[in-house]
Amino acid sequence: MAVDTAALTAAEPHGQAEAHGSGGIGNPVLGMLLFITSEVMFFAGLFAAYFSIRANFVNPATGAHEWPPQEFEHLLNPFTLFTESGALNLIVPATIILVISSFTCQFAVNGIKHDNRTTFIRNMSVTIILGITFLVLQLYDYSVLFGEGLSMSSTTFGTTYFTLTGFHFAHVFGGVLMLGVVLYRGMAGQFSGRHHDMVEASSLYWHFVDVVWILLFSILYLL
Repeated sequence: MAVDTAALTAAEPHGQAEAHGSGGIGNPVLGMLLFITSEVMFFAGLFAAYFSIRANFVNPATGAHEWPPQEFEHLLNPFTLFTESGALNLIVPATIILVISSFTCQFAVNGIKHDNRTTFIRNMSVTIILGITFLVLQLYDYSVLFGEGLSMSSTTFGTTYFTLTGFHFAHVFGGVLMLGVVLYRGMAGQFSGRHHDMVEASSLYWHFVDVVWILLFSILYLL
């Protein structure tokens, strides 16, 4: 009995260590959560500046308080297929594509959690393709806006519009690169059901840029 008690006492710290090691948040996930927190404050500052400028904006061409300026209002109707110049308006399809990519990214995370590398690789590849497609469509949208006369120097409206969407574009581009690295490592067999913190951390970032775009779309095109 004395031997058994001593054995149990000796084994207890090891068992506690295993319990602590199997629970909690991994370092990559914790680091990403902290990074996202800083990004939330960054975009909150941009949104605050946007609403402040919007509340005090007076169109120099008409002298009226109108947002967006009347000459650019037709460019921000997301529910028209063509602009007045005949160019395609693809902002809604781009938004749908980015939202879908958030689902495929989560499918990839669920796949690797269950040691299903095929599901992980397939869905992560689709996510990257959808992310690249969104970037291409946003660049096309920029070209249309430039062609219609809207630029960074087109009153403070143009400055705030391209600042907000431009920073988001940069974040999506960074997210695509991050997911590309995750896919490469996954194809090399570096992730499994027990070791997938980096995959989960990257997915959190991707969900974040998706949510930010939904807010941007609502503020810039719907409000």
